[in-house]
Formats: sequence, C-alpha cells, structure tokens
Amino acid sequence: MEINKVNLHSKLKTFNEYWSPKIVGELNDQFVKIAKFKGEFVLHTHEQEDELFYVIEGVLFIALKNKTLELNAGEFVIIPKGVPHKPFAPEEVSVLLFEPASTLNTGTIKNERTVTDLDKI
Repeated sequence: MEINKVNLHSKLKTFNEYWSPKIVGELNDQFVKIAKFKGEFVLHTHEQEDELFYVIEGVLFIALKNKTLELNAGEFVIIPKGVPHKPFAPEEVSVLLFEPASTLNTGTIKNERTVTDLDKI
C-alpha cells in the first residue's frame, strides 16, 4: 500500500460540477470527500450516519429546524444522524465532507441530485 499526501486545492481544480461529492480518501469505513456547492440543496436526513461539513473556501449555510448555521472557511459542523438539514450557498463554496461510506448525499431522499456512484480522485 502506497501512502501519499492529498492536496485539496489541487483536487478541487479537477472538477466544476456542484453537489457531486468526490472521494479523496478512506479510513475505517469512512469516506473523506470534497465537493463544490452553489445554490440550494434538498432538505434531507441521514437516518444512520453523522455528517461533518468543513468549509475549505467560501461560505456555507445549513438550514436546520430552528436556525440556520453560517460556516466560513476553516469552520466545520457535525450534523448528527436523524437531523433534517438543508445546505445552501449563494456563491460557490468548497467543502470537505467526512462521513460513513454508506452515506448518500441526499440521505433518505432519492431524486435527480442523488449520487450513488462516487468518483475517486
């Protein structure tokens, strides 16, 4: 097994699509993913998985039941399993996601934004 470092900024330059996470690492049945977000996503829930959102660049908002979180570069939040949440970003934001390999990006919702076959970059 070869061990290599990962440069997130270089990896982010390899794609332009929004709301389509890419796998950049794996550990202990968890995926480390990066994604670019812009606009609104769907309100969704992950019944079995916690989800970490870490903002690399830009500003990410996550609407919860009683409040909206604002995450700036260098900040992260963990959304516990079972908590409905709706990410949105008025401008492009780059995000690192850390979550179990079983996690679908749209949680229990299946629609045109659901990504079941993630690219590894």
